[in-house]
Amino acid sequence: MKNLENILNEKDRLRIGSVGIDISEKDRSGTFIQIDHSIVHQVSHYEGLEVMATSLACEKYPFLSEYLWRAVNFDLDEYTKAVQSFPHTNGYFIRALPGVKSTYPLQACLFIGKDGLVQNVHNIIIAEEGSELNIITGCTTASYVKKGLHIGISEFFIKKGAKISFTMIHSWAEDVSARPRTCAIVEEDGAFVSNYICLKPVRSLQMYPTTRLIGNSSLARYNSILYSHSGSNLDVGSRIILSAPNTKGEAITRAISSGGKIISRGHLIGETPNVKAHLECRGLILKDGVIHAIPELEGKASDVELSHEAAVGKINKEEIEYLMARGLPRDEAISTIVRGFMDTKIMGLSPSLTYEMDKVIRSL
Repeated sequence: MKNLENILNEKDRLRIGSVGIDISEKDRSGTFIQIDHSIVHQVSHYEGLEVMATSLACEKYPFLSEYLWRAVNFDLDEYTKAVQSFPHTNGYFIRALPGVKSTYPLQACLFIGKDGLVQNVHNIIIAEEGSELNIITGCTTASYVKKGLHIGISEFFIKKGAKISFTMIHSWAEDVSARPRTCAIVEEDGAFVSNYICLKPVRSLQMYPTTRLIGNSSLARYNSILYSHSGSNLDVGSRIILSAPNTKGEAITRAISSGGKIISRGHLIGETPNVKAHLECRGLILKDGVIHAIPELEGKASDVELSHEAAVGKINKEEIEYLMARGLPRDEAISTIVRGFMDTKIMGLSPSLTYEMDKVIRSL
């Protein structure tokens, strides 16, 4: 990826690496990289897997007009309206053709390299019938960027018998705000798995992704690992709408406050009989911070099974003393407990992705 090596200095290449992006593209089925508003790299290494800028895809495929703003309502709020006012100019289009199942994950990076920039992107991801997509997307800033705003619209379409596993890692600057707006539509026997990790300081993060299970026996799962530093405000949630029989949903969050504020939301809506879904939020307060769990269960039919579990507390004193008795300094004992609390096993990732995510957590 020579053009990226020419554009970014070593520090910024390391920042991109810290959010799961491998610039060598080893064990990757494709790559998309956008810096500010410019696409600097887009390539597929796997037959039947398409990767390109949304603007290019809209020119190439007229049928995309049927997908744009179909999952996310363009007048949802001021941020969706801001992206809609500059249509099809930024973001990525990713599609797996019918039956295509790539061996390695595809990677996408949205990078802010100019201080004070507002980055608007519109992403369209389609898994055609019987296909499988595994995506790592990393969002970060240049080392010298202090302020900025990222607005990301992402619309996912999972066709019959298809699956998307989408892992997103955010590593913004302390005064950057992020406003992702995401919705997935899942058809019969399809599955959407969303993994989200935010461990670095950020001024303000607000996201409430939604999945609509419209096909019989479809599945949605959200897994989130959040770490809020002093001065950070994270308002993160997930909503699953179970609109077809035999659908299942799960949303699991691990939240740690080290002086910042976390609002962890979850909303399950059972609209038809024979559906099952569960919410779980576990929070850990290391310093004076706030963790506010807001679970919502909404049943609109008989024979729905919706449940939730939430717990917020501090590190058990006995756990710290146990590790210290075995030779660990207090700070290292606490770090060990924190890393264990953020165990990526809850995400059900492949071994290679688990290794990538654990590297991010170990960097804390």
